[in-house]
Amino acid sequence: MKFTALIKAGLFASALAVAGCATMPTAEPDIVDVAQSAGTFNTLVAAVSAADLVDTLKSDGPFTVFAPTDAAFAALPAGTVDTLLLPENKDQLVSILTYHVLPGKVMAADIAGQRLSPVTVNGQAVHVDGRNGVTVENATVVQADIAASNGVIHVIDQVLLP
Repeated sequence: MKFTALIKAGLFASALAVAGCATMPTAEPDIVDVAQSAGTFNTLVAAVSAADLVDTLKSDGPFTVFAPTDAAFAALPAGTVDTLLLPENKDQLVSILTYHVLPGKVMAADIAGQRLSPVTVNGQAVHVDGRNGVTVENATVVQADIAASNGVIHVIDQVLLP
């Protein structure tokens, strides 16, 4: 079939799409992409955006993110999230969010059976206990080792406050 016939038949776009898929590498989603697509981190994604941390969490990393769910944010006292999202509270929001991030990629198996106090991106240590499941401060890791191109996400059931 000639090129013009493909266009007339409406097959040219389909042929390009198939050819593009065959020749273009598919990028593995980064931490922000994974969080956005999960559907359970809408508040976290909004907070990361308000704190201007999207580009950082899309960078090479690697990072380990303890990601609170929307339910974890909803459990905070009424009005807390709205207050933190105000431009005048950006520094406090950045401090809280970076308290949820470790430099490097730490899988659950890396801390199994141990108690550690790694330093977070905000400069403060966080207490991690891997002796019976995994807890971070008072939060429980409810889903571990969600891979991203630039690190790993561990889902937690509470927001960590420095």
